Amino acid sequence: MGFKLDHWDYLTFLVIIGACLCILVILLWVAGLPGRIAIARKHPDAEAVRIMGYAGFLAVVPWINAFIWAFKPTDTIDIRRLPEEEARAIDENIARLKGGDTNSNTKHGDADA
Repeated sequence: MGFKLDHWDYLTFLVIIGACLCILVILLWVAGLPGRIAIARKHPDAEAVRIMGYAGFLAVVPWINAFIWAFKPTDTIDIRRLPEEEARAIDENIARLKGGDTNSNTKHGDADA
């Protein structure tokens, strides 16, 4: 190339790579923010909010929608279940999203033969 690279050049390359990695980590953290908020607030649609946060990050408007959706109070109850069953189902989904135990002591009405 006509010039030699010394240790300062390699140090500069490492700093640039480190800065790019830090920016990438920060962007991923911000992209996942609506999902983490929805999980913390036990939102019934937490999984959809999380996916929309990551998928809509580059187009900004869907990310903003997911961010607002994560804070939206939800009092919607699935009419196929009673309120206690709905609360239990939401807790199971939140535990699954957090990576916790999804096996609870619920009765499913299935008899194992």
